Parts: sequence; C-alpha cells; structure tokens
Amino acid sequence: MTSSKALPQRRHKSFEATHQEIIETAVRLISEQGVGSLSISAVARALGIDRTTVYYHFDGREALLAAVKVWSSAELAKAFNQPDVTQQERIDYTTRYVLENPELTKLWMDDFLAGVDIRKSYPFWDEFVAVVRDSGAYEGRDPVDAEVYCINMLTSAVFGAWAFRNSICPTASTETIVRRFGDERRRVLRLSSLLRD
Repeated sequence: MTSSKALPQRRHKSFEATHQEIIETAVRLISEQGVGSLSISAVARALGIDRTTVYYHFDGREALLAAVKVWSSAELAKAFNQPDVTQQERIDYTTRYVLENPELTKLWMDDFLAGVDIRKSYPFWDEFVAVVRDSGAYEGRDPVDAEVYCINMLTSAVFGAWAFRNSICPTASTETIVRRFGDERRRVLRLSSLLRD
C-alpha cells in the first residue's frame, strides 16, 4: 500500500488583488513602452498568466485602458485626499507625478482633447470649482469665473510641467521644475486670495 501525500493546494489571489495587479502591470507597460504597446496578450505575458484570466477581468483593451485612466487619476489626486498634506506638498506632488509619468500624462491629454467629461479624468472637478467659487477669489475686483480659473490651473498643473520639460527646458532636473512650478503656482494662488501664507 502506497501512501500518497496530499499536494499543497495552490493559493489563488482574490479577484480584487488580481484585478489590481493587471491594472498596475498595464500601467508599467504603458510607462515603459507607450500606450500603443498595451494589449491583453502583453499584460498576460508580463504577469505569466493566461489571456482568459485578463479577459475575465476586462472585456478588452479599451476596458483595461479605461481602468488605467481611473488608476492614474486616483494616483494624481492622492495628495488631495490626505488632510495633513500642505498645499505646497500637493502642488509639488502633482508636478513630480506628471514629470515621472509622461505616458500616463498623454492619456489625460488625449481625454481632454477628445472632449471626454472632465469628471472622468479628474473626479474632484466639481469640488475644485466649488472651493474656488466659494473662496472669494479676487474679492473686490472682477469676479473670478471659477470653471475657467480651475481649468487653467488644472491644465497648467497636468500639462505645464510636462510641456516645459519637453519644449522649453529639456535639461532641467525634475526637482528644478518642481520648484519653479511650485513657486509660480503659489504666487498665482496668493494673487487670487486662494493661498494665504
């Protein structure tokens, strides 16, 4: 009589853990090779899993790309979700994120230029506009158009540093650009009474 040992059961990751791992792998592939390189097969290969597993989570490349955009929006907004983070740290975090993630920034740019509702790319839009509208910005002077002001600030924050590095000062270090953009954003916020030192 032979004794058979029970084989250890393979532990499966939870649905959520696998889902998140697929998204983060897609983010890494986009960051390394550009959005054009993203495919269900490439993600499956990178993870060492079958394509059907990826399809179980996402019905195709576009659904996966949409999840990457949501993930990227959440990462970009991370500093704004922490109450103990200063405004300077938020500004600097945003600039650094944009500079360190150019391919993800391009996804944002594509959405803005394609006319996708801004709330899908930047879920804090309505809150941002309300804060500016209720702040008394430029009080006693011409009233601020909160939506126009916010889109100017947001596009500057998301695209300004990236365009500056690529088109104006390609040799500047990330920290130099973070400092220069931070100084200028704080100056503008002070002028509009949205930042009080």
